[in-house]
Amino acid sequence: MRLFLTLTICSFILFGCKKGKTDFTLRGILSDSTFGQTLSGATVKLYEIEAGGTGINLIGQSTTSSDGSYTFTFPRNQAESYTLTAEKINYFSIDETIYFSDMSIEEDNIRDYSTTAKAWVKLRFKNESPAAGTDLTTYIKLSGKSGCPECHPNDEQYLVGVIDTVINCATDGNTIFSYLYDVIGGPEGEKSANAVAFDTTEIILTY
Repeated sequence: MRLFLTLTICSFILFGCKKGKTDFTLRGILSDSTFGQTLSGATVKLYEIEAGGTGINLIGQSTTSSDGSYTFTFPRNQAESYTLTAEKINYFSIDETIYFSDMSIEEDNIRDYSTTAKAWVKLRFKNESPAAGTDLTTYIKLSGKSGCPECHPNDEQYLVGVIDTVINCATDGNTIFSYLYDVIGGPEGEKSANAVAFDTTEIILTY
């Protein structure tokens, strides 16, 4: 009887401890860099990328609390990596990869991320005195957010002839958006404006 109890206790200790170590805990805080505060009310999703990249599974979904925090506890499966996404209206989304090899079962895995509020810029180009419709205007962005689907491209842009056109793009809120322009045979210079968060700012070039 004593031997049976001893074996039972040992089994409980061994398997109980093992079970506790088969889960990962991932937690962190999301921040709003534009206003220097935590980001509450953001939808956070965690995906598991299976070993070999054979499948993507949604592990869980949560909403950040008033202090911007999120937490996921999930099984330590055979995975290649994890993808964490976070979205909130009028903010740029977060999309981060966390590799399986960087995860620990001994302690919580802390991952803090930040994002910025969106602002929109409306660039208006208006050629009021075209030279036989052959005017060529070039411009290139000097400052403004890059690398997002809504962002303005970084390479030089061309506008030809009689135009009155509007180009819309997104950028970081409460930051300067600017570009250099050159009207061939005409003026050249720089246009800029402070892109107000959650709003649309117009920059007009008339020539």
